[in-house]
Amino acid sequence: MYNPNKVTMGRLLLLLFFCHFSSSVKHSLQYFFTQTTGVQSIPEFVAVALVDGVQGGYYDSSTRRAEPKTEWIKKLMKEDPQHLQWYADQSLHTNEVFKHYIWSLRQRFNQTGGVHILQSMNGCEWDDETGEVNGFIQYGYDGEDFIALDLQKLTWITAKPQAVIIKLRWDTEKTRLEHNKELFIHKCPELLKKYLQYGRSFLQTAVLPSVSLLQKTPTSPVSCHATGFYPGRAVMFWRKDGEEIHEDVYLGEILPNNDETFQMSADLSVLSVSPEDWGRYDCVFQLSGGEDIITNLNESIIRTNWKAPVSVTELSV
Repeated sequence: MYNPNKVTMGRLLLLLFFCHFSSSVKHSLQYFFTQTTGVQSIPEFVAVALVDGVQGGYYDSSTRRAEPKTEWIKKLMKEDPQHLQWYADQSLHTNEVFKHYIWSLRQRFNQTGGVHILQSMNGCEWDDETGEVNGFIQYGYDGEDFIALDLQKLTWITAKPQAVIIKLRWDTEKTRLEHNKELFIHKCPELLKKYLQYGRSFLQTAVLPSVSLLQKTPTSPVSCHATGFYPGRAVMFWRKDGEEIHEDVYLGEILPNNDETFQMSADLSVLSVSPEDWGRYDCVFQLSGGEDIITNLNESIIRTNWKAPVSVTELSV
């Protein structure tokens, strides 16, 4: 989940749930909660709410104030001010609970100091074609999965030996299990649909990206970079002679831009590609429900800041 060696506010806000390319239309409501110890540069607790991958709400322990992050969420909060207070109250309560959790986990892992991070991702997905609903509650500790709730079987699934004793206790809390099922299988989709109604004009408008080929040096991989697209359900890959390839290809994650659009990249190593074969390669970007954007591997359109070094002979002339 989270890499404790790179603790920055930017990375906290980049923890987006991974969306697979799909022909069906799935919408998601996700809440990310992050509690840290041993970090001075960021608030000890951050809560972020995402609707279809777009940040709608934010709260941290420094300001103790909930903030709507899009115009349509601001409109909702203006018409229903109690909803903003509900988000703030839930975040404050979770902050207090997570303080206890992270203290307990440090004891369980026999940790006395250093940077430690507890995260949870809660929420639901709703398929507006089939009506299928999936809820999820997952916890991670120090960058690794720790424990998650199976909302169908109402039992906790452990990923670490230290989580077993927690599972045994939480599995006996039947009232809490039923509450979680009601919250994330029934109430969460209802809330998601309400958000979608307010944000429909934006959330259902597809925006195509600009696609560029970038390269640092003539021997560096060529990066196919797409930015400015929406929604965040997209795939990108390289082809050779029309066939998708995986060797010598590195796929990056889908990341958010500041304007609520997204960016992603796919790098191709060209060290083993002869100049005459470059034309056989192309980069393909696919946005959910849209047409492919195909960019041929052509040296003339590659953007780079690299400049050939000046030789000693040239300097002496």
